Amino acid sequence: MVPARCPGPCAMLALTLLLGCGVALCLGQNDTEPIVLEGKCLVVCDSNPSSDGGVTSSLGISVRSAGAKVAFSAVRGTNHEPSEMSNTSMTIYFDQVLVNIGNHFDLKASVFQAPRRGIYSFSFHVVKVYNRQTIQVNLMQNDYAVISAFAGDQDVTREAASNGVLLMVEREDRVYLKLERGTLMGGWKYSTFSGFLVFPL
Repeated sequence: MVPARCPGPCAMLALTLLLGCGVALCLGQNDTEPIVLEGKCLVVCDSNPSSDGGVTSSLGISVRSAGAKVAFSAVRGTNHEPSEMSNTSMTIYFDQVLVNIGNHFDLKASVFQAPRRGIYSFSFHVVKVYNRQTIQVNLMQNDYAVISAFAGDQDVTREAASNGVLLMVEREDRVYLKLERGTLMGGWKYSTFSGFLVFPL
């Protein structure tokens, strides 16, 4: 059943998708809210659809996959410092991925690339081991340092620089961790870097 509030052309497309997906139920809201279909289809009736990769018609209707989820979590499993971590980039590298839904985290580069515009949550926990130097870790969005965290206690064998943030991220933006100050010569085993899409825009 197609809701009466949806405009005529939108209703026709919704009905077509409904039949094509083999879905028996359509839940209508109002003219600007999405119509969620049970299954793997989502029809959005919006006069100002966002350009986040969804298929948009001339009627202002965006069709996206309801199962599009984005999340990653990477960890450092060893204390060995990789040769790729040079004084030029100072990117903090990880060697294991626990979660990579959507495959948008590049483990080799240790960089997350956003597949769509939206609000994302990021957090990190970088551990320095047997290292008396103060370290500063930046969360980078493209080439801009968004937030920082510090660890500088000289009387402990292990200490972590941790922080977290909600960010508005554009499609294809790159997010990664950079060592802005100090060294990680003792390694950074048990360090983590995680993020997920809270909601698209």
